[in-house]
Amino acid sequence: MAIKVHGSPLSPAAQRVLLALEEKDLEYEFVLVDLRSGEQKKEPFISINPFGQVPGFEDGDLKLFESRAISKYISHAYADKGTPLIHQDPKKQAIIGVWLEVEAHRFDAVGQKLNFELLIKAFKGLTTDEAAVEQLQGDLGKVVDVYEARLGKFKYLAGDEYTLADLHHLPLINNLFKTKVKALFDERPHVSAWCADLLARPAWQKVLEACKF
Repeated sequence: MAIKVHGSPLSPAAQRVLLALEEKDLEYEFVLVDLRSGEQKKEPFISINPFGQVPGFEDGDLKLFESRAISKYISHAYADKGTPLIHQDPKKQAIIGVWLEVEAHRFDAVGQKLNFELLIKAFKGLTTDEAAVEQLQGDLGKVVDVYEARLGKFKYLAGDEYTLADLHHLPLINNLFKTKVKALFDERPHVSAWCADLLARPAWQKVLEACKF
């Protein structure tokens, strides 16, 4: 099997790559990296990602890291497979590109901090900073207000077709839905419907199944 994903099943970044592969109906091998023992900081993993963070990715002799770069590669290299995630039309692709940037620099930037405060800290037995959570929820609310307006006009972020721009959100949405932050999404009907659509995708269900260890 040519494609390998090195990561942790709990990593949203690793899940993002797995989701792209599942949407493309591609076979792959998931190589478990034990984060607790620090495998990601040692060889052979750091030969794939010298920064020592999951996921790592191999497709034959190609080695990549950074989940968004990997998912973009998958979308382009296997454009003729499975679910189309990009557009050949440069204008439509530019719109996808805009929302990819929004996800990375606005949605994820706040959402990951909430994920850390509400899930990772609890997992590690640390105390949640409730004041920080309140501030971050306000910040995320402003972001999803923009999403609500956008999704009131289109079914998905880049138009009426599911694309990589939507896909990139899914692992973090799944995590945040396990916390009180879910209310931010539920309060906005268009965002709520979009989230329900994403979470019900067969490819995502396959990822969740693959991440049961």
